[in-house]
Formats: sequence, structure tokens, C-alpha cells
Amino acid sequence: MIQKIINPDIDQWQALCERPALPQLDVQELVQQIFTEIKRNGDEAVKKYTGFFDDAIVENVKVSAEAIDAVAKQIPNDLKRAIHLAKSNIEKFHTSQQEDVKVVETTPGVECWRESRPIERVGIYIPGGSAPLFSTVLMLGIPAKIAGCKEIILCSPPDKKGNINPAILYTAQLVGITAVYAIGGIQAIGAMAIGTESITRVDKIFGPGNQYVTAAKQAALNYGVAIDLPAGPSEVLVIADATCNPEFVAADLLSQAEHGADSQVILLSDNEQVTDAVIKALESQTKALPRKETVLKCLQNSKAIVLETINECVEFSNLYAPEHLIIASDNAEGFITKITTAGSVFLGNYSCESAGDYASGTNHTLPTNGYAKSYSGVSLDSFVKKITFQKISAVGLQNIGPAIELMAAAEQLEAHKNAVTIRLKSLNNV
Repeated sequence: MIQKIINPDIDQWQALCERPALPQLDVQELVQQIFTEIKRNGDEAVKKYTGFFDDAIVENVKVSAEAIDAVAKQIPNDLKRAIHLAKSNIEKFHTSQQEDVKVVETTPGVECWRESRPIERVGIYIPGGSAPLFSTVLMLGIPAKIAGCKEIILCSPPDKKGNINPAILYTAQLVGITAVYAIGGIQAIGAMAIGTESITRVDKIFGPGNQYVTAAKQAALNYGVAIDLPAGPSEVLVIADATCNPEFVAADLLSQAEHGADSQVILLSDNEQVTDAVIKALESQTKALPRKETVLKCLQNSKAIVLETINECVEFSNLYAPEHLIIASDNAEGFITKITTAGSVFLGNYSCESAGDYASGTNHTLPTNGYAKSYSGVSLDSFVKKITFQKISAVGLQNIGPAIELMAAAEQLEAHKNAVTIRLKSLNNV
């Protein structure tokens, strides 16, 4: 069960922030082998490795529109309604992130502004297997569509019959994915990074995955293809005070613990009684979970830490840089300004992390493993490029030209200086 730690010294905090040190697979050589073969043999290589890793024979890697239509009818109506509710909220939140163009006159006659342009082709990877993440199709497909990406392709591993999970296909159709491919793992990332006869090479790859997929995404960078953010096991940190509901807190911790044995959950509190109550609730709730074995392995790598004050808990959280941060307190909003580092924050006793995973509207593709210190979660900005513009009039160049000449000369870049000088001379001769 989860380890309880009472008032650790501040010089111990960094060690307590370390994630589980589970065995890391050395897959770089395998990734390079598969990428090289895809570059040489295209679809043939993709099908070969799909058969090898997924034990699936796929004649056509692209899923036809007719097949998607047929599968969509299998989705229960109540699940469809739930997906539509989530879609609506995610659309509202991400549409609000669109920016108006603002022209700034930095000096009389010098105008600067910035405009967004969609990334032309994006690829979305959706894991299948025991946890087919159709919710991630919403989280990635919706902002891609709002951004105006022309091509949005999706790859997901097939089952042994060569089929993708019906909920993934239904959601892909709903959000407007332009093409779906029944491939997974390294070969899916390689196909999107390199391109084959059937699969369009993309400009940026999004989506979660295991160590193989993560390594393949890192390798995609070497092929000039961007990725969303560094990925790692899921995690949550909960700060709970005397006004929390321990049963709620335990449920939130377990919701992340069931992701995998390599996930980590952290409880911080200024109250040992609260901590003990949460630990007791963890024990009782775990017994009823179908993924009990996974949860127990995760909890072995997790911690319940008692600190002197809630302010100290926030300081520890900022150091830990959690993917998900829950403030389980009636006074949660009072700590907003003190939170400097987190992927996504959930305020109050009714703001469960599951809401962000599915239907509140925020994006659940977030930085893990401490990367929240330097990365943001996926947003509309993830699917666009920001291009700056400037327009300089004759008066504007006369205002800033002499400064440019002096700076260029100081850097010994005479051609830079001359690009200004030749214009200023022409203006003086008018």
C-alpha cells in the first residue's frame, strides 16, 4: 500500500519527487530498424510489423468510410450522448483560445503583428488494447479541426481480426478525422513520420503510448516531424486539508493508479488524520476495482506525505510539477496564485480529475514526469504556427534605420547595414 511520510526535511523533497525507476526498454535499435524498413518498403513493412507485433493480418491499412459507418451503428445511444456532451464542451473551451490579430505600432511608421496558420498535416496516435482511448480522439481531433488542419490522420492498433475499437472509429468520424489506419506501435509512428503509399507523411504527431511509441516519437524528430510533448506514465498529486472528503480523495488517487504500474499518485496534507482516513479509503476502494493488481503495483511506488502547512504542500507540488493537481479543499481558489507548475489543476472537492479526462472541456494531453516545469498541455496553439509580420513605411525606416545601421556595424555585418543605408539614401534624394 502507499507509503506514509511525516514532515520530511526540505532537503529530502527533491528525492521524494522522483518518479518510479522502472526498467526502461532499450528500443532505439528496434525503432531505427523499423523506420529504415518503412522508408525502403512502405506499406509492405507496415503490414509485416503489424502481423508480428499485433498478430493481425491487415490487407488494407486504411479503414474504409463504409466500415466506419457500419461500426458506428454498434455504439450504444447513451454512450453516443456522452461523447456528444464531451465534444460540445471541448469545442467551446478550445474555440475560446482563438486569438484576434493585434497590430502594434512599435515606433511611428513601424507596424508589427502575429497571425496563426494551421499545421497542414497532423497525425494522431490512439492506443487500443485494454484501454481504447477514444476520449483522446476528442482531445486531439477537435482542436485540430478548429485550427483548420487540412489533413488529420489517425492510427490505432487493430485486434487480431484487424479491427479497430468501434468507439475509436465512431469518435473519429464524429470529429472529422480525414483518414483512419489500422496500425499501431512503432510502425504507426514510423509510417506517419516517413510516409508510405497509403499513409500521408505528417508535419506533427500527437498522442500517448507505451515505451515503444514514445521512443518512436522521439525518433520522428530526426525525420523533421514535430511531436506534441514528452510523454510518460500518468500521475496525479492531491493536496487535501481538513475540509476535504477522504473518500473523494482516495477515488481520485485510484483513478490515476489504474492507468498502469508505472503511474504514480501523491497525497499531500497538513493533517495526519486526513491522511490516515484517505489511506483507509484507498484500501477499501481498491478491493472493488477490476484493475486491482495494477493499482496495487502503482501504490507501491506512491506516497502520502504530511507537511506542516498547506502552503508547504503547494511548494512541494510546484517542485514535483504534476501532470494533474487536485486541491481538495473548500478554500482551493485561495491557492491559485501560488500554483506555478502543473499540467492541469482541479479546484475544490467536486472537481475530480476524471472530469478533465473526459468532459469538462480542458485538454487531457498533458506533460508528465516533471515536464510541466517547461511544457504546456495540448491546446489550440499546438495545432498552429505563429507567423510574425511587419510593415515599415518610409517614415518608419527613417525612425529606426540609424539604430539598425549602428547595430549591424557593431556586429560587423555590413550587408545588413547596407540594406538600410541604401534605402535611407534613396529617401534623402527624393
